[in-house]
Amino acid sequence: MSDFPDMTGRVALVTGASRGIGLAVAQQLARRGAHVVMTARGEEDLHREAAAIGDRAAPLAGPIGDPAHREALFELALSRWGRIDYLVNNVGINPVFGPIETLEHSASMKILETNVLAATHLVQLAIRNGIRENRGAIVNIASIAALAASPGIGMYGVSKSALLGLTRQFAVELAPEVRVNAVAPAAVRTRFSAALLEGGREADLLPRYPLARVGEPDDIAQPVVFLLSDAAAWMTGQTLVIDGGASLLVGE
Repeated sequence: MSDFPDMTGRVALVTGASRGIGLAVAQQLARRGAHVVMTARGEEDLHREAAAIGDRAAPLAGPIGDPAHREALFELALSRWGRIDYLVNNVGINPVFGPIETLEHSASMKILETNVLAATHLVQLAIRNGIRENRGAIVNIASIAALAASPGIGMYGVSKSALLGLTRQFAVELAPEVRVNAVAPAAVRTRFSAALLEGGREADLLPRYPLARVGEPDDIAQPVVFLLSDAAAWMTGQTLVIDGGASLLVGE
């Protein structure tokens, strides 16, 4: 694996980093020389994966919905490495399945708090802690559920649509010093998507993908690293759809 782009000396914060896309992003950043503050709820998994990365990783377990935890993440980055250059808002939850019309208000609030408002606060904290002065970059992990109606996961899709709006808004507000982009993946082989792929469902899903497979975490992580890097220096406010070609099939 090439080490391009070189991110030596840069410091990143990646949420949801104990597995799946977030872990792959942290691994790719460290491979290219960056230091990474990693956070997730599961302390054991998080510390195990951070230890595997080595000295370039600093784990801090906790709920991303807790404002005090979010602040502590930046305190860790500054105390350990003295700066913050990159933020990857990867956490996304969908605790219920079904139509929005029957969704409990408390579930709606939890989805929006975690998927949108926590990301908003993390960007605000990144600005307060020097990402603008370092001419840094932010990537928000959305979903193709943000781009069309999503039966069964409607509020999740709504929250990811809001995250894309947030991406555009911050891209304008933080320019020219900070670039803000998003990626919108289709199904990726993670614990989050396990219910979608189990029990033979994956085979049923494949005809919707011209590239004939679902995504792997590195399929998303490598474009995220590109968007963070100076190789994407003239990109901001954009959403990169990474879906194996699924969105090309009208009516599927």
